[in-house]
Amino acid sequence: MSNVTSQPGDVTARPAIEGLASSLILLNARDDVAIARQQLLPGGPLSADARVTGMIPAGHKVAVHAVAEGQPVRRYGQIIGFAKRAITVGEHVHTHNMAMGNFERDYAYGVDSHPTHMVEKPATFLGIRRADGRIATRNYIGILTSVNCSATVARAIADYFRRDIHPEALADFPNVDGVVALTHGQGCAIDSEGEALTLIRRTLAGYARHPNFAAVLMIGLGCETNQIDGLVESQGLKRGAALRTMTIQQTGGTSRTIASGIEQIKSLLAEANQVKREPVDAKYLTVGLQCGGSDGYSGITANPALGAAVDRLVAHGGTAILSETPEVYGAEHLLTRRAVSREVGEKLVARIHWWEAYCARMNADLNNNPSAGNKAGGLTTILEKSLGAVAKGGTTNLVETYEYAQPVSAHGLVFMDTPGYDPVSATGQVAGGANLICFTTGRGSAYGCAPSPSLKFGTNTPLWVRQEEDIDLNCGRILDGEQSVDEVGEAIFQMMLATASGQRSKSEVHGYGQNEFVPWQIGAIT
Repeated sequence: MSNVTSQPGDVTARPAIEGLASSLILLNARDDVAIARQQLLPGGPLSADARVTGMIPAGHKVAVHAVAEGQPVRRYGQIIGFAKRAITVGEHVHTHNMAMGNFERDYAYGVDSHPTHMVEKPATFLGIRRADGRIATRNYIGILTSVNCSATVARAIADYFRRDIHPEALADFPNVDGVVALTHGQGCAIDSEGEALTLIRRTLAGYARHPNFAAVLMIGLGCETNQIDGLVESQGLKRGAALRTMTIQQTGGTSRTIASGIEQIKSLLAEANQVKREPVDAKYLTVGLQCGGSDGYSGITANPALGAAVDRLVAHGGTAILSETPEVYGAEHLLTRRAVSREVGEKLVARIHWWEAYCARMNADLNNNPSAGNKAGGLTTILEKSLGAVAKGGTTNLVETYEYAQPVSAHGLVFMDTPGYDPVSATGQVAGGANLICFTTGRGSAYGCAPSPSLKFGTNTPLWVRQEEDIDLNCGRILDGEQSVDEVGEAIFQMMLATASGQRSKSEVHGYGQNEFVPWQIGAIT
């Protein structure tokens, strides 16, 4: 299998399939499989001269061409796996007869890069301009912890200001979106000079300087490895009215620290409330792209629709952060071809190689990424999942590659190296500066993110009907034939602008956001 090379346009188009059943979706003329719009029964129509040979669940794959044992199977015109045994026309294609295999990808750095058409008059949203010129989409006061040991104290302080418990606490401060405690399970028992400490410090610093926080109170225990003084100095942070720090040991215990923290937050509220929204260009919008609970429709509806919105955002000067490195694995060659330089593309490939080595060290397999829900929804291998996932990035150039939680300064489509686990991935994106998250889902998601609002887009109408209270937009209208990918992409772009202007997402209404702060934990715990 390793002598097979995957690149766009590398397979001669198959003969046209006459009379393909309307219950099927064929994405590319080179494909060996079509996708079922609804459950198909044995004996049902496949094409003018073929029938379905077994039950095919909705969103799953059915073979439209015979594939010999050991040969590649293609969807999106790309390799998604290899036949474990001979596959016949009309057969269900899934884990029982298709698996991963090694193959070469042609990275062809930059061959598909092209000038980006920028609009003459950029769109605007109602943003909050900070004194230093940074633009916020929300106005929170944040409580960060240097170590897990101070998490209980931080939560107690934030709970004092919860509008659902103590509505009077923020009654005089309507322009403050809330006080949130972002806690984590790290900060000690790690190498004081190692990568793990660097990573948690970079993540916390990204949140400490995030424009969606009017001010931040950072709380430690006092004896942890991740000393606040070291964090502040190493990350170039500056204490002042917008960044205050304290430790439980120095303050004199739990009760005193909670009381002191509450008073400090109270002293910040009046100034934090003195904000107003004003029209700002869309270039100030940085959107983190996520997909979770993906299914067989993700690469057909929600992901390409979000990609169409990203193309609009980039044309208006904004930035989109594509991430989840294990979920672009096998499709990275589609991004390197769009890289603005060989250096940008090679940085992405270097992160792919890091993940291969990381998984080898941990006796893990990159193909273990499709979850039980992904597989139930029709996704078989990480290759298939990745090809659908990269569609979120649209069609513009890849202008830069970042490591986890690094500050994002480029405008356009960028890549940030993160795990595929959504809370960890989005935490890195927000630390890098994302002031909005867009999250596609096919199985259903109950995710939110603070301090950046999160929008969720469903891939299919049954999901929308079942879980409308958590989903902000139904992209299943594409599958239903009611709207095009481009039309839904425009709707997503307008929803981005409206949410950045202050319109609350459904996850915000439900109060999601504090528990979803999950910095990437890497390295030995001693």
